[in-house]
Amino acid sequence: MHRTCTLSLVLALFSAPTLARGQESASEIIDRVDRIMRGESSHGIATMDVVTENWDRSMTMEIWSLGTDYSLIRITAPNKEAGTATLKAVDDIWNYLPRVDRTIKIPASLMMGAWMGSHFTNDDLVKESRLIEDYDIEISFEGEREGVEVWEFVLTPKPEAAVVWGRITYEVRKDDLMPTWARYYDEDDTLVRTLTFSDYRVMGGRLVPAAMDLYPEDKPGERTSVRYSEIDFDIEIDEGFFSLRSLRSRR
Repeated sequence: MHRTCTLSLVLALFSAPTLARGQESASEIIDRVDRIMRGESSHGIATMDVVTENWDRSMTMEIWSLGTDYSLIRITAPNKEAGTATLKAVDDIWNYLPRVDRTIKIPASLMMGAWMGSHFTNDDLVKESRLIEDYDIEISFEGEREGVEVWEFVLTPKPEAAVVWGRITYEVRKDDLMPTWARYYDEDDTLVRTLTFSDYRVMGGRLVPAAMDLYPEDKPGERTSVRYSEIDFDIEIDEGFFSLRSLRSRR
């Protein structure tokens, strides 16, 4: 079974056909897409809106990252949630709950649990590696859709890979490598959720999708949306920043 405590959506390099864009393989293109929102390091401000059948909520987040091993997400609004934070440092992940002044290390059994009541999991927000090590990639479609030239990729896990999804499909625009959507299937090949990308704009000196919307298939009408208001890439930050002290900080 392709099960894991994390959601590291990764792909192994393989002998794929070369593509028109610079003779890159399918895996090289997916790797480039995966790096778009991350860079070598980054700092951003985003708002997350969660819509469920029974309630809605909105949170503002400040987010830092360094490579694939380090990330810190801190809630800044609303006031009742301000200071709540999630830290990933290499293989360890913690949550800080300021209302009870408690730091909790997240066990493997909770990595797929909902983060802050959203449709994202704990690991979605602090995923520990890129999309290049655990999945094989194939191109299932290449051509025009709705007037735009795109590739559609199929990501299937390698036999030894400890991953969550049985299959992922991913559409990417050819001209600028912007992702348009990703669909996640379970081991029975049932669609579980769809992630869409939109509001393409230049932020931090590069074109990025500033909006993402996650739709769970088993909960029609529900969604979690993330909107970036600002993001900077390749900032000056080191591993020492990603500490338990920073996790508890309210600055």
